[in-house]
Amino acid sequence: MAARRMLRFPGQVAEVEPVLKPEQGLGQYGRPFDAVFLAVVIALVGLGLVMVYSASSVQTLLRFQTDTMYLKRQLVHVAMGLGLMLVAMRIDYRWYKRLTYPILGIALGALVVVLLFGATHNDARRWLSLGGLSVQPSEFLKVALVMYMAYSVEKKSAKIRQFSIGFIPHLIVLGVTALLLLSQPDFGTTVICSVLVFSMLFVAGARVGYIAMFVVMGIGGAALVIMSSQYRRDRLMAYLDPDADPLGISYQINQSLMAIGSGGMFGKGLGAGHGKLGYVPELWNDFIGTAIAEELGLMGLALVCVLFVMLLYRGLKIAYGAKEMYGMYLAFGLTMIFGLQASVNLCVITGLLPNKGLTLPFVSYGGSSTLISLFAVGILLNISQAREDTWEETRESREHGAMKERRAKREQAARRRKIKH
Repeated sequence: MAARRMLRFPGQVAEVEPVLKPEQGLGQYGRPFDAVFLAVVIALVGLGLVMVYSASSVQTLLRFQTDTMYLKRQLVHVAMGLGLMLVAMRIDYRWYKRLTYPILGIALGALVVVLLFGATHNDARRWLSLGGLSVQPSEFLKVALVMYMAYSVEKKSAKIRQFSIGFIPHLIVLGVTALLLLSQPDFGTTVICSVLVFSMLFVAGARVGYIAMFVVMGIGGAALVIMSSQYRRDRLMAYLDPDADPLGISYQINQSLMAIGSGGMFGKGLGAGHGKLGYVPELWNDFIGTAIAEELGLMGLALVCVLFVMLLYRGLKIAYGAKEMYGMYLAFGLTMIFGLQASVNLCVITGLLPNKGLTLPFVSYGGSSTLISLFAVGILLNISQAREDTWEETRESREHGAMKERRAKREQAARRRKIKH
């Protein structure tokens, strides 16, 4: 009889359907991957390629005498990312559980290397140059942190409500992570990582009172971090009063709002935007949503929002249907990365949040973001098709087989000695 499992969300118990056997026609993992989730990702990637070319063509023509420089680079990023996604789809996600601490150690170690040898851009040291390629380790750190949290909260599930067990270890890891990120400085990723940790603690059933207490403390700490930096204070003032310095710190957001407003309901038409002429800095990167709104209008931006809502829904559905708790936590955390980063990015370009320097997943230009995002998609697709964990069963079966083989050899040797004598 097929095995059944119970998945626990806070205040809710859900029974998962019986695990299907491979011979029922659904592949080696027991069921097909989530094709709708993959289709949404491909749609976002395709839209991103079109908009990266449209938003960057004029500037790359002026800088490199070709209008396809960033498009070609992004095509390489996407091709490599899709390769990583296919590999991740074939790797049982439970392997990451067994490599949790090495993966987290590599991610944190990479941040230390960045601080020592990283390249500086716009007064921030966030990138490593490897053979002509620029790598941003903080993108991988988010996935590594989710893997650690998924492993830890599952292991401590019986005592997750205890402060010393359910909170202290996770806060120590978060504190080390935040310290390294703020040293770059990368305040936006620090906020994302903090929200990820507390969200996963909430889903795991930790005490809401503890979470609320540390969230309040975190807000206070964020305020101190902002006030300790002149650059962050200027960004905050630009957010509160965009007209205070229209040609300085407020320039980018003001130009973004004007470009979005000029697009109207249906936009100026693909390739007809004026922001690409240099009015909106980094239009193909963090502010690619501005290019979408200007050229495709409010309806185009609404389509992007709908695609991300579908992505979140399917990602959470994958988490809900996971065959064991680690898979549920891992899928939830990876989905939260996409949701948080997309929400912050879209709020920044519309002036609802101060500028955080975060890309729009799958759409913005960027190698590290594209590679890691598609790698995370591969993990989610693997979770969506995985059956029950057979690791222990396979190990026990292998050991039992080895014991039987040794016993048979001993009996055969005994018979030979008996015949000989």
